[in-house]
Amino acid sequence: MNFYLSALDDLVKSPDDNPSVGLILCRDENRTIAEYALRDMSKPVGVREYHLCTDLPLDLKSALPDPEEIRSRIDMKK
Repeated sequence: MNFYLSALDDLVKSPDDNPSVGLILCRDENRTIAEYALRDMSKPVGVREYHLCTDLPLDLKSALPDPEEIRSRIDMKK
């Protein structure tokens, strides 16, 4: 999670944006795993149980960058 939040902050977030927040969606509730996974994290992260679906809703899909766009942003930073 820290990797993804750091990449988001570095590649996407503008200086005027609020701090990024990570969300971990869990298939089953297991507080022990979540607590160990997030120990020593300093960035805000939410944990929630989820129900699996096969497709991302179109309104969300269009809001997210595709893998190629992320790669090009990384290449531009180099």
